[in-house]
Amino acid sequence: MTTFIMLTRLATGTPRSPENLEELERSAIKEVEARCPNVRWLSSYAVLGRSDYVDMFEAPDIETAMKVSALVRTFGHADTEVWPAIEWQRFKALARSLHS
Repeated sequence: MTTFIMLTRLATGTPRSPENLEELERSAIKEVEARCPNVRWLSSYAVLGRSDYVDMFEAPDIETAMKVSALVRTFGHADTEVWPAIEWQRFKALARSLHS
């Protein structure tokens, strides 16, 4: 499984009351679980900056990650950006292997 980091920014005009945000979250999660049962959610954070949220999840391939992104865009009325990521220790091993 590959780890993906998804940045999400809610569209201007999206209802932002606590109740609406929680309902939006429930709807999006339900849809992702139904359509992408092999995705494993790792963590979610509300952040300050250009994005409203940062989520980390594992998916078997980029097509599945793109499906997650498309679902969040649809249900969350949001813009998303998805990055594949590897753990720092794996990256260091990869970088060391370039010198061999």
